[in-house]
Amino acid sequence: MEITLGLDTRTDSTSVLFHSQNGFRTGQTFRHLTPRWDQLYLEMYMQVKRVVLKMRKDSCKLDLTGTGYCASFNFRRTARAVTQLYDEALQESGIRSTQFAILVGIRKNQPVSIGALAEVLIIDQTTLTRSLRLLQKEGLINISERSTMRQRFLTMAPKGLHTLARSLPLWRKAHKHFVATVGSGHWLDLRNELEKIAHAVIEIENPRHLSRVAGR
Repeated sequence: MEITLGLDTRTDSTSVLFHSQNGFRTGQTFRHLTPRWDQLYLEMYMQVKRVVLKMRKDSCKLDLTGTGYCASFNFRRTARAVTQLYDEALQESGIRSTQFAILVGIRKNQPVSIGALAEVLIIDQTTLTRSLRLLQKEGLINISERSTMRQRFLTMAPKGLHTLARSLPLWRKAHKHFVATVGSGHWLDLRNELEKIAHAVIEIENPRHLSRVAGR
């Protein structure tokens, strides 16, 4: 909406006109304003007008061509949809899909250090530590004291094993539905491609990190 200030000489009043997509409509009218106030309103309007025009001019310089093909945006959008599917399926077990992945990672590799698990799951170690503290608070995992190599190791607690056992049938049902929807052959091909992309991105960020993960 655009605002225009005008002086009505017939009524000795200052009117504000609002430009909208549907045309003009008269706004509030200020009657019997002195020339000084008329000039003040006009200066205020011109100042706002200059700011708006500058903002429009600056915004025109933005070239957003190709942003819809952003890898981060598209992967995150897909990941949110898939995550929501598995989260809803695991709701009865009391854990989310991200926690399920962490528990599976620990169960497969225990005892496993926090750093090693972060590399396997490709999660920032600080972010992973926060999730691990929550799982520990709920009694699902054990976190050891620092070892001689200043590392903490993770193992499954009895409650965690019980929770994982309860969530596996729910996960299998959701996964079966997902694979049936996208097609088993397509999913296997896509999974391999996702693995290649993950390794390629890791190599871009840190080539030495990739060699450590590949050696596991």
